Amino acid sequence: MVAWFTETLHPQVGQRLRIDRLVHSDAGGLQDLVIFDNEQFGRVLALDGVVQVTTGDEFVYHEMLTHVPILAHGAVRRVLIIGGGDGGCLRRCLMHPVDTVTMVEIDRSVVDLCTEFLPEISAGAFDDPRAELVIADGAAFVRETAERYDVVIIDSTDPIGPGAVLFTPAFYADCRRCLTPGGILVNQAGVPAVQSDELLAIADALRQSFTDVTAYLASVPTYYGGFMTLGWASDDANRRRVPVDELSRRFDALGLETRYYTPEVHAAAFALPRWVLDLVGSR
Repeated sequence: MVAWFTETLHPQVGQRLRIDRLVHSDAGGLQDLVIFDNEQFGRVLALDGVVQVTTGDEFVYHEMLTHVPILAHGAVRRVLIIGGGDGGCLRRCLMHPVDTVTMVEIDRSVVDLCTEFLPEISAGAFDDPRAELVIADGAAFVRETAERYDVVIIDSTDPIGPGAVLFTPAFYADCRRCLTPGGILVNQAGVPAVQSDELLAIADALRQSFTDVTAYLASVPTYYGGFMTLGWASDDANRRRVPVDELSRRFDALGLETRYYTPEVHAAAFALPRWVLDLVGSR
């Protein structure tokens, strides 16, 4: 009998992925976690019934969530990641000549299980001496830390369960305090075709702390509903207007190996459809 993983995104829409092999299941931790193999998308991690990452298309999400803000900034030395237990963002950040990348993850079991069962996503990033893993509540960390970062990346689940606090105005205000002048915050902002309220709420909350707020686009096949939006916030509007030739210069100088990101895709990702512009309230 064929087994299926059913993801109910909303009462009116969902998706199914065939479970070709169940690798691991754990409902006893902070989150209901399941890892399984699927012929189309490879190994899949789901938390609380929602697909978080697959080895088949993780590169889209992780490259766009990291390379875009780091290359847009142009002089990043210190990065803070909130969430991101699979290590995909950490790995991409460490491709840059940064001094440190601090990753704050609330659930140690996610890190351990991803390292064990999806090692190709982090690809040894946790062993890099520039990487600092902190097992803690991300909201409490940004509220209390005295450190400052050039880029803050919020690689979180949807605004439900443990991730809900990472979408509040108070949290974004604490992130703003943690940023250096001209720093950039990015976060996952959902798939607007089916999560328009999420993007609208994120933009409104970010605007309470930042002067330049918008979103940019990435197409991740396993995030059902078309392209997804990644939130963007800074107090320097020029960060998201870096010309393609300058992005290309920075990209080529680093010799980055990517599968989705290009300087041209970077620039084009900020060209939003009218209806998304209306949601995010950006011009």
